[in-house]
Amino acid sequence: MKVSCKAIDLPFRHPFTISKGTKTHQPSLLVALGSGGLTGFGEAPAITYYDITVEKMMADLGTRRRTLEGFAFTQPERFWHFLHHLIPGNPFLVCALDMAGWDLFGKLQGVPLYRLWNADPAAGPVTDYTIGIDTIDRMVHKMNEMRWPVYKIKLGTDQDVEIIRNLRRHTEALFRIDANAAWTSREALEKIRAFADLGVEFIEQPLATGDREGMRFLFEHSPLPLIADESCVAEKDVDACHGYFHGINIKLTKCSGITPARRMIARARALGMKVMIGSMNESTVGTAAIAQLMPFVDYADADGPLLLAEDVATGIGFERGRIVYSGAPGTGISMEPF
Repeated sequence: MKVSCKAIDLPFRHPFTISKGTKTHQPSLLVALGSGGLTGFGEAPAITYYDITVEKMMADLGTRRRTLEGFAFTQPERFWHFLHHLIPGNPFLVCALDMAGWDLFGKLQGVPLYRLWNADPAAGPVTDYTIGIDTIDRMVHKMNEMRWPVYKIKLGTDQDVEIIRNLRRHTEALFRIDANAAWTSREALEKIRAFADLGVEFIEQPLATGDREGMRFLFEHSPLPLIADESCVAEKDVDACHGYFHGINIKLTKCSGITPARRMIARARALGMKVMIGSMNESTVGTAAIAQLMPFVDYADADGPLLLAEDVATGIGFERGRIVYSGAPGTGISMEPF
């Protein structure tokens, strides 16, 4: 198996601001696995909050390349377990390689991944479109620029309620709110009560990850469902979120790939929790992998390519929130080799 990688740094259409800061570009690592004359592709964006850079991913890959290339690839799940032990401290890199492994496997089988899993892509939810923190006028402009059935609104300011009231005047679309852990429990409850009458579907990660007492209080009193994001990184976190959140947002990059994400979906379902599949501003490479799992979840945030001014692959499209699948094998993407 041949392993290669490539660093990319794609600009956003607009500066992307959340409660943790602003960025104008999304650095990511692309990986390629070649076997049997076919190539599988994967992606992992670098996220400062989790202290994993593209440089670290490339360095870790460089030191393990020979071992990786000696692996006899047969099944993606077996490959993930191999990666999990080979690169224990870098779930982002494991994700990119696991994603590429699944893409390669689908190509070797000659079918899209969703078909391997007996899923109907039409059964998946629409994806929301994210509006980053900005002035109210600019947030309205971004929303009007991309007319969409569901918007994910980033908050964490002193104007949060005013922002939603102003945005609501310009659309009847459903709103989802993501505070990225910016609120206190009392502040959150006050704001959520105001949002309940403003067409808001749910609240994502209202409090800091360590505030379990606050989350229990909010879980018991919130009039809107609460979805875990930063509080649900790995498989073990699904059980830890039960009784504190109504659902979880699974990010492939954080949990280390498609393989554990499928188990997390199953576990959340067993606990009676809602499931969202989320984006970390991936290009079409990573977003196409996310899209394969959409038939199995309740909510989706797979708008990465729409937020970026440039892309590196083709293979999925968007029609008023619906993902349009190419139907090609694996994750369905097409891109230049590297």
